[in-house]
Amino acid sequence: MRILISGTSGMIGLAVAPYLASQGHDVVRLVRRSPCDAEVQWDPDAGTIDSARLEGFDGVVHLASMSWNSRWTPDFKQRIHANRVRTNSLLATTLAACRRKPQVLVCASGQGIYPSSGDDILTEESPVGGDFLAQLQCAGEAAAAPASEVGIRVAHLRIPMVVGGASIRGGISRAGSGRQWMSWVSRDDLASIVQHVLTTEALVGPVNPTSPYPLRNAEFMPTVNRALHKSGLPLPAFVVRLLMGEMGEAFMLASRRLEPRQLLATGYQFRFPELENALRHEIAAVV
Repeated sequence: MRILISGTSGMIGLAVAPYLASQGHDVVRLVRRSPCDAEVQWDPDAGTIDSARLEGFDGVVHLASMSWNSRWTPDFKQRIHANRVRTNSLLATTLAACRRKPQVLVCASGQGIYPSSGDDILTEESPVGGDFLAQLQCAGEAAAAPASEVGIRVAHLRIPMVVGGASIRGGISRAGSGRQWMSWVSRDDLASIVQHVLTTEALVGPVNPTSPYPLRNAEFMPTVNRALHKSGLPLPAFVVRLLMGEMGEAFMLASRRLEPRQLLATGYQFRFPELENALRHEIAAVV
């Protein structure tokens, strides 16, 4: 397949692009800077994209996103919401207008579209939440509608915590009660999941790209620290809220127990379903 990918300089994109290339796909990067021959340029902030060069792709993978490393002030919320809608809309509407349209568009979404749900299992059919994070992900998914309206198969990856990259070197602490469920996926599995979604026509709409074995926070954190030979002091819930505000509530204290029902139903086999094995592989891969 000839595949266009945005966000190739991000932690996920750095794994997805070379993986797809290694599987024999022709990978073209969608970039903001001046492009080379194997790249296409866009500027979502200005609402511009080289539409002529979007003709003839078999698939498109949209991973580009603003950084989350900021406290969720009203200004930040407004900027990240506008960015998500603007990028998804620009790409979807431009692809929809192509004479030679791609067969499939795979968009990064997030597990935050689901509400914190205690011990309940969350599948792709579970209801969405109503907080800022859920509204953000819903708006992003809705912005891709112009592509599906013209017959492009659109899949939304509701991505959980991704285990991989250089950040894995830091120790982490138990948060709050530790009873909240943490869904996760290894970065290498996520790369192969992207290929599976690209090539599996039955996968349309939401997809949970998550290990089938989530863990409670109190199990997840010691497993990570044991693999890293690190230690971390428990963080009471009030400390998480004090340090991180609403972002800490959404990412560290919320309980989301995702199930990859659509992936399993279409025959996807996880390379690293267990956290400890995923950690060993990722740690060995970090130079």
